[in-house]
Amino acid sequence: MSAANAQLRDLGTPPRDARQTELHPDLNHAHVRFINLGKTYDDTVHALQGIDLAIQRGEVFGIIGRSGAGKSSLIRTINRLEQPSSGRVLIDQVDIGDFDEDHLVALRRRIGMIFQHFNLMSAKTVWQNVELPLKVAGVPKPQREQKVRELLELVGLQDKHKAYPAQLSGGQKQRVGIARSLVHDPQILLCDEATSALDPETTQSILGLLREINQRLGLTIVLITHEMAVIREICDRVVVLEHGRIVEQGPVWEVFGNPRHDVSKTLLAPLQHGLPEELQKRLQATPQSADAAVVLRLQFTGASADEPDLAALFSALGGRVRLLQGGVERIQGHALGQWLLAVTGSTLDADTLRTRATRWAQQVEVLGYVV
Repeated sequence: MSAANAQLRDLGTPPRDARQTELHPDLNHAHVRFINLGKTYDDTVHALQGIDLAIQRGEVFGIIGRSGAGKSSLIRTINRLEQPSSGRVLIDQVDIGDFDEDHLVALRRRIGMIFQHFNLMSAKTVWQNVELPLKVAGVPKPQREQKVRELLELVGLQDKHKAYPAQLSGGQKQRVGIARSLVHDPQILLCDEATSALDPETTQSILGLLREINQRLGLTIVLITHEMAVIREICDRVVVLEHGRIVEQGPVWEVFGNPRHDVSKTLLAPLQHGLPEELQKRLQATPQSADAAVVLRLQFTGASADEPDLAALFSALGGRVRLLQGGVERIQGHALGQWLLAVTGSTLDADTLRTRATRWAQQVEVLGYVV
């Protein structure tokens, strides 16, 4: 066996309780590493440019961006379905750039992939669809049967083994695709828009299954999506692409709590509540009467792990404080969210109210006044 094949076959998996401590070691220990990666089509279209990125073993890593940002091109370089035009891709410190066909077969059996549109064979049953890669690989029948049985149980389809794809729901089809992707015991699982063809309820069930697979099997999962809710639900870290370049990356709570690039802010906009239209119409730059309320926007970016103390905040602001809109959620143990507050009857001016509120919120803005 060649050295490269030996390294690919002997990839280890850390204990689950060690996972969080291994998410950010030195880059040389990354499970997948891109070094100055570039991909050009027809000598004119630069799909990827200067990608430097490390994905750690056992994490769920998200890649997001608008259409044409280079997401699919990037993820497909991991299993060499796309050949980079420049730069390197390392899997466990092994450069896969010069792999021949035999090496690529070994590599791709260690990397599972699930797709948006399932890619199932309509004339084969659920069992046969999952079994097919094992038959192609020449795995003996007893081992095939045991493996397929285990995987169908894992994805909750043991009672559907005789059904054909046309008889399945979208979520069930994707579960078949997930089972098929796991037949060779991969250590990396690539998800190409795996939930974008599913309804919200089914999406949640598929994400729950992927989370279970990540935790039970210790797989490194790399997923691309345009759905920010998917990233929030399952990912440890995320990278944002625009025109083939990395414009932002970091832990999910950090990118969601305080997006720095315009692309990130645009992608996150559907998850955030803007100023209600009726309030916007009433908002004035200066107080129009003595009983006008000061409207404050408080932003919680996750920099503090503690939820804001409502009683203490309201007491510090004085007067009557009303919550007009907003909420706080927890992502990776960090409190993120936004509140719109209306303060009336306080002896403090707007600037003092804003200053006092910064004790509890990372960003505070005076929006104006309403009666």
